[in-house]
Amino acid sequence: MAKTILLKNPATGVTKKGFYGFSWTTLFFGGFPALFRGDYMIGLIFIVLNIFTVGVAGFIFAFSYNRRYTTKLLEEGYQFAGAPAETTAAAAKLGVDLPATAAPEAA
Repeated sequence: MAKTILLKNPATGVTKKGFYGFSWTTLFFGGFPALFRGDYMIGLIFIVLNIFTVGVAGFIFAFSYNRRYTTKLLEEGYQFAGAPAETTAAAAKLGVDLPATAAPEAA
């Protein structure tokens, strides 16, 4: 089941939802969720591969697409904007390090 984490670009102020975990939408709809998120090249690749593999590629991509999309947003300069507990959990699942300013304070 996919979980949502809020991401914000400090330079532009744009806020987007990041996802991590299994992507049911990618499993059932192939590359269309990627297209709707503005990830056009990956979406088209998913659709073509789904056609050629009769859906097997969609099953494989469902395990990795949410992580790929969210880490791409982080590489583009977005930062975690959720609650500290959510941010820590998302960073751990995504395998990314939190900046010192985003790390929750120790109790």
